[in-house]
Amino acid sequence: MKQFIQQLLSDCIANFKKQGLIAAEFEPRFTIENTRDKKNGDLATNLAMVICKKMGKKPQEAAQMIIDSIPASDRIARIEIAGPGFINFFMSCAHVGSRIYAVSQDPRIGVEKVSNPQTVVVDYSSPNVAKEMAVHHIRSTVIGDSVVRVLEFLGHKVIRANHVGDWGTQFGMLIAYLEKMENESASDLEVSDLEAFYRSAKVLYDEDEEFAERARKYVVRLQGGDDYCRKMWQKLVQMTMVQNQRIYDRLNVSLKPENVMGESMYNSMLAGIAEDLEKRGMAVTDDGALVVYLDEFKGKDGSPMGVIIRKSDGGFLYTTTDIACAKYRVEELHADRILYFIDSRQHDHLMQAWAIARKAGYVPENVSLEHESFGMMLGKDGRPFKTRSGGTVKLSELLDEAEKRVEALLAERGNDLSPEEKAVVVHEVAMGAVKYADLSKNRTTDYIFDWDSMLSFDGNTAPYLQYAYTRIRSVFRKTDLKPGAVKLICPQEENLALKLLQFGEVVSQVAVKGMPHLLCTYLYELSGLFMTFYEACPINRSDVENAIRESRLTLCKVTGDTIKTGLSLLGINVLEKM
Repeated sequence: MKQFIQQLLSDCIANFKKQGLIAAEFEPRFTIENTRDKKNGDLATNLAMVICKKMGKKPQEAAQMIIDSIPASDRIARIEIAGPGFINFFMSCAHVGSRIYAVSQDPRIGVEKVSNPQTVVVDYSSPNVAKEMAVHHIRSTVIGDSVVRVLEFLGHKVIRANHVGDWGTQFGMLIAYLEKMENESASDLEVSDLEAFYRSAKVLYDEDEEFAERARKYVVRLQGGDDYCRKMWQKLVQMTMVQNQRIYDRLNVSLKPENVMGESMYNSMLAGIAEDLEKRGMAVTDDGALVVYLDEFKGKDGSPMGVIIRKSDGGFLYTTTDIACAKYRVEELHADRILYFIDSRQHDHLMQAWAIARKAGYVPENVSLEHESFGMMLGKDGRPFKTRSGGTVKLSELLDEAEKRVEALLAERGNDLSPEEKAVVVHEVAMGAVKYADLSKNRTTDYIFDWDSMLSFDGNTAPYLQYAYTRIRSVFRKTDLKPGAVKLICPQEENLALKLLQFGEVVSQVAVKGMPHLLCTYLYELSGLFMTFYEACPINRSDVENAIRESRLTLCKVTGDTIKTGLSLLGINVLEKM
């Protein structure tokens, strides 16, 4: 709809230029918005207020001239001027109905693929080796995965990049401890509790100087490419990622082992980058360290901020790795756009690394670098989400708790599900609820984690949307009729139909802004409009003529398809029964 109105208004502007009513070089920036109140039509534009001064007219006069220049169309019922000069478009019910029927026949439910697909690298999840995923990993993981799904749905080539923390001085300690444990057990070790493993290694490192010395030697050997240390290091990476993959699979996150691109991947590039920056005159030696001074970042005294590229002992920092990472993604992966789903506290660090990468020419201006930052998950006390004892909550334990709570909730509500059906419902509702609680919030803000609200079958929650879908499916189980041509005779039908036609626009916004909450809000509003339609417009009642029932079944079908597709783009599954 918006594209059609956009074209009409663009033609209008072109005609005004031909007539000399506005200057040929003037390119007006105007909006076309969905209206919130039906009395103001379906779409509204501010074009008249944007161009009136250039035309030497009052806004309402310019608005009337625009309306007079728009040719008659069976898509538009009428056009009105409102307020200071807004132009309101009322769409034809007949046209909306025909569009809905066409969408009902389309497996993509009216969402077109982009005409110019890009190669998009999406950096998300990024757990650390030898540590279990904690609750704070969920934001990057589920938000990033949803945006990945949306981008692929629109036809982009997406490269998932799980930037695993698999390098650093701590690996000498971990290798030495793994060696000790395997020697004591006389076999290869399977570590089931990574947190306990890491804590024990750290205690031994702090208390046993002989162990600590061996650990420090192993760091040097690992960084030098020693075969034994690399083999032990790879064991640690493998043990960690096997556990992480179980969580990804459980959460229906699309990351796979082949998407792991750890920090270690860029080690061979770091020395060359340091030398190149020094050769270009961008990096200078300062107190033994190699430093890049950035004019756009100021220190407390107002002088350019120094960013260390290589320490005085020859070691490299995360900044150097992130410069190499951006360079690799442009040169080797041929990225047109790179999205980093990393928490907001890392913003300055990323901006500094990217500023250096841009200045060095590693990332050209036509490649978009975007920090899709997010806030923190907080407890009800407004502090970072912790256990009662103040410890970190393991993500696996959070998911276990979600399933227990859903099982108890189903027992309270009562159901006729078989044990097998019940197990599926418990899993899908629990995982959907946890993910949606995060995805439905604007990612740029902190949010309060609340079991009661996230598992509710009312309000903006996954269980509510999953239940709306099952209600739609139950409609089809009660009739032998098939969906047919759409005739909108009630305002509730029209409101639902117009909302359905906005789906493609919302999906595109998620892809551009990296904000899945826009899709969540849309699905929630759509489900609300469906419930209103369902209560006001009988579908399977015997006194409703078949043509009307078939029309309403089409509305049901498209709504169900839209909810199912929308939830799948969030990584959430629907259910036939609940």
